[in-house]
Amino acid sequence: MTARRSLTLVASAGALLLALTACASPGSSGSQPTAPATLSQATTPPTCAPVAGDALVVLADDQGLQTVDNVIPAINAKAASPAMIALLDKVSAAIDTPTLVGLNRSVDIDRKTSSEVAKQFVADKGLAATSATGSGSLVVGAGNFSESSTLAEIYAAVLRSGGYTVEVRTIGNRETYLPALTGGQLTIVPEYVGTLTEFLNKQVNGANAAAQASSDLAKTVTALTALGTKVGLTFGAASAAQDQNAFAVTKAFADQHKVTTLSELAATCGGIVLGGPAECPQRPFCQPGLEGKYGLRIADFRSLDAGGPLTKAALQKGEIAVGLVFSSDGSLGG
Repeated sequence: MTARRSLTLVASAGALLLALTACASPGSSGSQPTAPATLSQATTPPTCAPVAGDALVVLADDQGLQTVDNVIPAINAKAASPAMIALLDKVSAAIDTPTLVGLNRSVDIDRKTSSEVAKQFVADKGLAATSATGSGSLVVGAGNFSESSTLAEIYAAVLRSGGYTVEVRTIGNRETYLPALTGGQLTIVPEYVGTLTEFLNKQVNGANAAAQASSDLAKTVTALTALGTKVGLTFGAASAAQDQNAFAVTKAFADQHKVTTLSELAATCGGIVLGGPAECPQRPFCQPGLEGKYGLRIADFRSLDAGGPLTKAALQKGEIAVGLVFSSDGSLGG
C-alpha cells in the first residue's frame, strides 16, 4: 500500500464503484417496486451521512479484522547479543500507538527532524543506559518513511548510551533492506510483526503459503520467530505500538453518533460512504471485511488513496463518512 509496509493486505487492483441507489435499501434493487416495510426493514438503522470536521479519530477494530502490525526490532542473528536486545526491549516497552502517533506528529506536522525527536524522546522517557554494557559498531537501518527513521534514531540513541558505536542508514523498502539485514550489512531494523511475518512466510514457504499472521499478537510473534530462524533473524520484544490499516471518521461524526468502535458504527448506521484506495472493494481487510465481519452496510465507495491526503481531506470536507487510514498517522486524534 505504501513504502512503509508493502502490505499483502491491499494489492493493486481495479476498483468497483458501488452505486448509492443500488445499496441504500439492503435486499432491494432500483428496478423493483418498493415493498411494504417488514419488521426487519423497519428496524434497520438509518444511513449516516458524512459529518465534516478537522479532527479525525480511529474507530476501534474490536472484532479483530486487521492483522496485528506491532513495531518490533528485527536483528541480524549473528550480531545479536543479550545486552543489545535488553536495550532495544526498553524502547519497545516505552512505545504504544498513541506515543507513536505523537512521534509522527512531531516529525510530519511540527517539522522536527527524526534525530531531534528521538533525542528528546529518549531523554523524556529515561531510556538512556546508566552504564556501558555493550561495545562495537552497529548499523541501524530505516525504511524510506519518517516513522521508520524516527524509530531507527531512537534505537540508535539508546544503543549509543549502552556503549555501542552506531550509524543510522536509510535503505529504502523491505525488498531492499531485508537482504542487507539478513546478510549482515545492517544490524537492526524497526519492523512490523504481521507484515514481516507474511513477507517471510511467502519467502520461506512460497507465494501460496497459508497465512501465519493474524489478529493474535502472541501467535503471530511465535510464527515470526520461527520464520526468522530460517533466514538468520532474531527479534526483540514487540511493542504495544501498531501501524496498521484502520478506519477513521471525523470527531464530529463520532460525537454525533456516539460511536467509538466499528461494531458500534455497524449497529448505528444503516449505510455509510466509505473512502479508500481503489482496490478496497476487492480486499478482505477493507470493504469486504467491514461488510462480512461487522455487517456494516456500504452505501457508496469513493476511490481515493491509501491513508493519504485525499482520504483525510474527503473526511474533513464531509465527502465520506469513513476512510481507510493508518493507525499511527500523526494527524489522528486517537
